[in-house]
Amino acid sequence: MHLPEEYGGGGGGMTEAVVVVEELAAHGMPLLIWVISPAICGSILARHGSHEMKQTWLPVIADGTRKMAFAITEPDAGSNSHNVKTTATRTDTGWSISGSKYYISAVDQCDAILLVTRDAEHSTPEKSRLSLFVVPTDAPGLTFQQIDTSIVSPDKQFTVFLDDVQVGDDALIGAAGNGLRQVFDGLNPERILVGALCGGIGRYAIAKAAAYANERQVWSTPIGAHQGIAHPLAESHIAVELSRMATAESARQFDAEEAAGEAANIAKFAASEAALKALDQAIQTHGGNGLSHEYGLSELWFVTRLMRTAPVSREMVLNFVAQTSLGLPRSY
Repeated sequence: MHLPEEYGGGGGGMTEAVVVVEELAAHGMPLLIWVISPAICGSILARHGSHEMKQTWLPVIADGTRKMAFAITEPDAGSNSHNVKTTATRTDTGWSISGSKYYISAVDQCDAILLVTRDAEHSTPEKSRLSLFVVPTDAPGLTFQQIDTSIVSPDKQFTVFLDDVQVGDDALIGAAGNGLRQVFDGLNPERILVGALCGGIGRYAIAKAAAYANERQVWSTPIGAHQGIAHPLAESHIAVELSRMATAESARQFDAEEAAGEAANIAKFAASEAALKALDQAIQTHGGNGLSHEYGLSELWFVTRLMRTAPVSREMVLNFVAQTSLGLPRSY
């Protein structure tokens, strides 16, 4: 939807991508890989990849025949991207990359990884500089292992190991050592589309709950007639609708090439909070049936809960807003 037409995309923007991601989730299909491969990786490549890299990857990402994972998180770095330890070192023929990545989504489905590394040449002990690479998942020295989680999703989580993985100069995205700026051109779309994904989950949950509350009768009265059922659902609906407005505004700002960081973070925060509350209330409305697979709610719990923590935790969003929007002293 949002990738350039000259490379096989739809030529739209985040506004159009939001519609697709939200509608899939609103029909019970919140797909993390949509947020990762087209949104993060596709957006970074479209802005910073060479013409040859765009020709190779954007058409197949656009038509879905190939997918790309995104690897930034490490066990000891957490939300501090400056503390990335996976290191890229120049060689006579290109680059050697060693390290590990953690909680990398859907790498088993993907043909390559957009890898965030510490650039050995440009970094100092005081400050790390980042370089980004496209690394094939079948590259010698690259292995991955599934992490056992409670998340019910076709997109599993993995630890990725890189042991002296060799890539050529053509694998580098943009300029060496300039990766932090490139990363954020993918993270704002990620946060916007997580807002869309959560908005869809919220809609799905409330629609299921409203239908059940209209149909389920106790003592000849639909349970939706009771304010103890109706008011929490109404509040959840309001919160989800407000989050959808925030997500739409963040997409508009991004498409207009405005500074969308604040709006993207607010959308992600509002939507993830609203979706989890809506899903919890929908399960409660169903009583014991809310935990039955027949009703299609409980399976969404952990992937929805994940969105409060990933791709950026609610606490880091609050830090960003406090420091950037309100001008309060830095807390980290």
